[in-house]
Amino acid sequence: MKGFTLLEVMVALAIMAGVVLTVISSVNYHLSLTTRNNEETVALLLARAKLEELELLDKQQLEQAKEGTFKPDWPDYSWKAEITPSPVLIFKTLTVTVTWGTQRRTLSLEHYLLQEK
Repeated sequence: MKGFTLLEVMVALAIMAGVVLTVISSVNYHLSLTTRNNEETVALLLARAKLEELELLDKQQLEQAKEGTFKPDWPDYSWKAEITPSPVLIFKTLTVTVTWGTQRRTLSLEHYLLQEK
């Protein structure tokens, strides 16, 4: 008689199951990386836009702009601005931190502003 034995079929199915599980877990891992990279890219672009927006404000408006959200376009993302002295005395540091997601991930950008006399 020609054909496969039950043992051969079971071994082949076990090997196929292992390969399929490996491929599925690899695809899921790479999809999560893609999602994370997308979220970080959005956060970076939002932080850069907010940094440029804050840069254009005068000193009084800049002191009042402390935090906010990016609603309605990006409701899960919020921002916080902080002005601190820099190591170089003629500059001050403007830091914009963007927070997003259920895990409250953050991304911060710093920019140096010339101090007004």
